[in-house]
Parts: sequence; C-alpha cells; structure tokens
Amino acid sequence: MAIATINPATGETLKTFEPLTDDAIESKLAQAQQAFERYRYTSFAQRAQWMQQAAKILEQDSQRFAKIMTLEMGKPLKGAIAEVEKCAWVCRYYAENAAEFLKDVPVSTDASNSFIRYQPLGAILAIMPWNFPFWQVFRFAAPALMAGNVGLLKHSSNVPQCALAIEEIFTQAGFPPGVFQTLLVGSDVIPAIVADDRIKAATLTGSEGAGVSLAVAAGKQIKKTVLELGGSDPFIVTESAALTAAVETAAIARMLNNGQSCIAAKRFILVEAIAQEFTERLVQKFQALKIGDPMDLATDVGPLATPSILQDIDELVQKCLAQGVRALTGGQPLSDRPGNFYPPTILSDIPPGTPADNEEFFGPVALLFRVKNIDEAIAKANAIPFGLGASAWTQVKEESDRFINELEAGAVFINGLVKSDPRLPFGGIKRSGYGRELGIPGIHEFVNLKTVWVK
Repeated sequence: MAIATINPATGETLKTFEPLTDDAIESKLAQAQQAFERYRYTSFAQRAQWMQQAAKILEQDSQRFAKIMTLEMGKPLKGAIAEVEKCAWVCRYYAENAAEFLKDVPVSTDASNSFIRYQPLGAILAIMPWNFPFWQVFRFAAPALMAGNVGLLKHSSNVPQCALAIEEIFTQAGFPPGVFQTLLVGSDVIPAIVADDRIKAATLTGSEGAGVSLAVAAGKQIKKTVLELGGSDPFIVTESAALTAAVETAAIARMLNNGQSCIAAKRFILVEAIAQEFTERLVQKFQALKIGDPMDLATDVGPLATPSILQDIDELVQKCLAQGVRALTGGQPLSDRPGNFYPPTILSDIPPGTPADNEEFFGPVALLFRVKNIDEAIAKANAIPFGLGASAWTQVKEESDRFINELEAGAVFINGLVKSDPRLPFGGIKRSGYGRELGIPGIHEFVNLKTVWVK
C-alpha cells in the first residue's frame, strides 16, 4: 500500500509520501538510541511536565487533529474529537501516576535489603492501525515514555498525516529530539527494524496476520512483543436485561467508528424470550442512523477506511446471503455516492459454518443469534478463536457471576459497552493476542523488572 492520504468519502488522493530510505531509517534508529541514553535518566517530574503539555496541546487543537483523522480514515468528526480528548486523558493519567506505578517494591527476604526496581528497556517499536489513529498510539506512548523508554512509530500507510501530527505533538510538548519519532515506511522493512539491536521490544495493534508476522520476527531476536489483534465480541442479552438500555448500547457498540473496531460488539446472542423484541428495536435503530459526510457533526456513519475494506465486508455478507442468511436491513454497498460507504446491516438466521458463524466482520454489520438459555449463550460466545471483549446484559447476580467467570475474553462488561479505559488493563486471549495495555500492567509491559538483593 502506498503511503498516502486518500479521502475515503470521495476516493480522492490528497497527498502522497515517499517512504524513508535505508539511510534515513538508520539515522532515526541512531537518534532514538542516543536520545534514550540521556532520556532514561530524566526524572518522573520532568517527564510528567512534558506529558501534561502534550495533553494540553491535544485539547487546545482538538478540532484540527480530529479533522486530520476524519480526512484520512473516515470516522465521523464527533467521534474523532472524542478520540483526541481521550488521548489527553491517557497522557494525564500516566503523568500523574507513573511514579507511583514504577516505584521500588520492597520484598522481605534473607537479605538486609531486597526489592524490585522497574527500569526502561530502550527503543520500543509501535506498529499501529488506522482505525483509531491517535488513541492506539497514545495509549502506547504515554506509559512507554513515562517509563523512560523512547518510541518509534510505524503507523498504517493510509494515515501518514496522523502519524506526523503525533510526532509534532510530542516535540512541541518539550520531549527531547529522538524520544518519539514517526517512521514513514512500508511493512516490508519491519523485520529488519525489529532485528536491529537498538530496538528492544515491539507492540502491535492490528490483524491476526500482522501479529503473527511481528511475533515471528521478534521471536527470532528473543524480543518481547505485545499484540492486540482481532475480535468478534459477543453481546449477550438475557431475559432479565434492561432491554431499552441494551438496544441503545447495542447500536452504539456496533456502529462505533463505522463498525471498524476490534472491540465492537459483533455477535448479538439473544435469549429466545426477548429475541424478537430486541431484533425489531435494533432494526429500527440501524435504519434511523444518518449516513453521510463524516465531517458533518450530524453524521452517524461515515465511509469505510479503504476500498479493500468495503470489498472484504461485502464479500463476507454476500457469501452469507448465498448460504441462507437473512438480511433484516442493509446488505449491499451504497452505489448512489462516491466513497467507501456501506449501510448499517443486520444479518439473522445464521447457519453453522457460514462466515458469520466464525469470522470477524470488520464493518457495520451486526450478526444475530438466538439461544434457549444462558448455558447456550456462554457456549456460543466462547465458540470462536477470538477472546478480546464481551458484553452481557442481565439483572440477575447469579447470571452476571457466571458471565464474569465463564466468558473467555480479556474483558467482560456487565450491562455496559466494552471500551478501553486508561485505568484498566486492556488486551485479549486466544487469537486476540497477548499482553496488556493501559492500567498498571500496561506500564509494566516494557520495563525490566530488576530483582535487587543487598546483604
């Protein structure tokens, strides 16, 4: 894929970028290493001052940053503004808490003094996706930089202006040169960068295939990785659920970011007693959503990020329809306008073995399944290779306890939308990846947990 800004609402190529040469990559790696040798010894107070300034820049210029996101990958502007504000939150969270999270931990042993000390690793490579082009980066960068590491960003090739804007934010905030750099490069050079001794670890948010490639490259070098990959999150609704709230949240959970989110609710697992009413209400919600220009604050659903994503989601839907699945609304690309628009779609009557039964639908398509009881609901939720998030709706404590204990996911939300929060660890199990971002575990991923024993 060329490194370019292509407006997904019109298909117009607005700006192209030349990938860095080998010499330019070498220069940036050298600068990162030189910066780390000095930056690692800065105080938490100094790092926090710079990070707080980054938060201030984000808030003061939120409209400009949001418009860059919307222009490059098509998310509705109101969602892009909220994303910028969330990035400011994560910067402030780690600025205020990193020193506490990384303070020495005393341990009683046979030594006169023994403790755990957390120390930075060095240059961390971050390979980030286009769907949340600011948030995915900042939730890596805020803890990594507060821990004393330096960051190198390889962003998705369709959001280069986002990548450059993020580097600009950290530079303007006062972080020393080389502490955070953007690499405008293709995926083909990633193995060589990972193999470089100056790169100490890597993190990736993206597809399962991309995660496998990075894990293989890093594994050959015995380097740590954190992977946040795909998901096909269940949204379980029981007979006791507060149905109005469940339907409202379901529509938001599926349509967030035009349906292009790893933690979007994708499989709606409905207990028979409420299935019909829930389905009718959800269809009404989907049909009422406004599709259009993502720069318009009144727009609910904008274009998909690229033509290939539009093609992929349509191919999955058409395969399902050909195998007997029923479309309750939507089901065909919108051909009456330019751009990568796909309507909010609901598929039901899904037979086993169809793509809707076991694959991730990365677009505005809801998959409806009916079950008899909570046992079937949990079994259905777990019968996929993914394990990122899960949402379950019930007002019965015994049921919520079972969902918490038995759902195979990195996060379980009861009566709420699955979302990331700087205060809580975020990540998956099974083929949704490993390791955690955010919370205390997130800042501990890229540090050396050094055991110290003094007689």
